Amino acid sequence: MRILMLAPEPFLEPRGTPFSVYHRARALSRLGHEIDLVTYPQGASVTLPNVHVYRVWWVPFIRRVKIGPSLAKLPLDALLFARAAGLLARRRYDCIHTHEEAGLFGAIFSRVFGLPHVHDMHSDLAEQMTNFRVPGGALLAVLARTVERIMLRSARIVIVICPELRDTVAALAPGKPVVLIENTAVAGEEAEETERAPASGELDRRLAELRRELALDVVEQGTEGAGPIFVYTGTFESYQGLELVVESMPAVLERFPSAVYVLAGGRPEQARRLAELGRRLGVERALRLPGQRPPGEMPLFLALADVLLSPRSQGTNTPLKIYSYLHAGKPILATAIRSHTQVLSPDVAELVAPTSAGLAGGALRLLAGAGLREQLARNAQTLADERYSYTTFLSRTESVYRQVRPQPAFAMRR
Repeated sequence: MRILMLAPEPFLEPRGTPFSVYHRARALSRLGHEIDLVTYPQGASVTLPNVHVYRVWWVPFIRRVKIGPSLAKLPLDALLFARAAGLLARRRYDCIHTHEEAGLFGAIFSRVFGLPHVHDMHSDLAEQMTNFRVPGGALLAVLARTVERIMLRSARIVIVICPELRDTVAALAPGKPVVLIENTAVAGEEAEETERAPASGELDRRLAELRRELALDVVEQGTEGAGPIFVYTGTFESYQGLELVVESMPAVLERFPSAVYVLAGGRPEQARRLAELGRRLGVERALRLPGQRPPGEMPLFLALADVLLSPRSQGTNTPLKIYSYLHAGKPILATAIRSHTQVLSPDVAELVAPTSAGLAGGALRLLAGAGLREQLARNAQTLADERYSYTTFLSRTESVYRQVRPQPAFAMRR
């Protein structure tokens, strides 16, 4: 099929939804479809077979698009709508595939051009208005809910990334066909890279370089090296709970003075705020903030870890990183909120209250129990292999388009 895909995101940037867009397009390409992807001008260049990227024009004074709702998206979305309309007027497509708020454009275009609409639902737009503390969030949430209802009811089929969103679709568009496709593609790709590296000793060499870069060989005068190592990868938005991690460190370092926390990601100003908090709490010697790193380096950070962290303090969407963590086969320390408990259970992760005390207590239990760490790591790896493989991701994506693909005339007569 020839698919027009609309992605109102910086493409590609190292964060959740842009990664999801990339892997959805990549999967469709591998399944033999041809995709014209309309997206924002921001982001690194991407080359994928059978995927043609059409970027909208730059808007003066808008160089960066932050995570979540923002005024910057309004002019960019207007340009995205115009660019998509132009392509639809000139070319023949079999389907429109939309992400996030572009589902509203899909509702319009599917009616005007008579094309089936597939909507990729990565988040609850109404929930975003409150989670990101948007001014007038309550009123905007009501508006967003109305828009979501229109988007979902216009779609032939809806893709959701977690069970919570499946429930949202059922409430807003009863009877709408829904396919749950967790964001496991990134994890599968990272696992493949990690498996390739050891054959030539490349992983060991790169890990040694990373340890030197992060100054892990000497934590403080008189010590021989860091350990245990806690690792977080991802954005540094407030809902990620990273301040809680830093606030939990004093209690952990009192019992395990050579422990180190590596928090990879975040913009420079966000990293500076965490570093300042670490200085105030006297834990700066054990805190490493290497900044945003290329996606290809994430397997290194996961391999470096003794414990993987996901301290998210609010939200319902499962973080993309959780699937990478499971595939890494390392013990996971995560908060017991809906974002995590849709996928994680006490059998595969140490689940704690979303507080600094909760994170400290969970860390201490893990460090005190080698058997617990090993059991959680084994269970996490088993769950990843059984439920969250790339093969599953690809087959579920294929199932969506089996339902969208036009049926041959003889099949319709039968």
